[in-house]
Amino acid sequence: MQKNAIADRFHLILASKSPRRRQLLRDAGFEFTLADSFEVEEIYPETLAAEEVAEFLSNLKADAYPVALKGNDVLITSDTVVVADGEVMGKPADYDDAFRMLRKLSGRMHKVITAVCIRTVSQKLSFSDECDVFFDELSDEEIDFYLRHYKPYDKAGAYGIQEWIGYVGISRIEGSFFTVMGFPIHRVYQELKRLE
Repeated sequence: MQKNAIADRFHLILASKSPRRRQLLRDAGFEFTLADSFEVEEIYPETLAAEEVAEFLSNLKADAYPVALKGNDVLITSDTVVVADGEVMGKPADYDDAFRMLRKLSGRMHKVITAVCIRTVSQKLSFSDECDVFFDELSDEEIDFYLRHYKPYDKAGAYGIQEWIGYVGISRIEGSFFTVMGFPIHRVYQELKRLE
């Protein structure tokens, strides 16, 4: 894998369990270290606007990172939420919760918001990126098939656009595909370029 020009300037630390985020960062030419797991209670104020939840949580994760940054360390944290009718959908608790989410998303448009927080010894910046996703009508049988075969319980809104349901159920998107995947790599690249 060819490294990009920014990669030599920083020691990137990705604090995420998401294999999609790892893949996108790697495919963009970045070498990075995976942060060891650490506990974060992902709770946000009930009064917080739905569009602000992902950024709040990505900042929460960055602030909870237990290791002191040094030198050219750059910590990257991220969070993705799905928003439909003002309901913030994170990861489903179980099959029934996932089924409820996909039933609600079926045949309509919803928003996917992915936020990223980038922290160094001296700087901290965060941003959100939004995408509108349009689902075709999904039958109960199609939802059941997807949940049983792909088990998307680690994904906001109970689906992955890069999986079967994205191939057959999503008619169009307005915004970045990678934001829906859970990591707006185009924005991450631009923000890393701006770091001093």
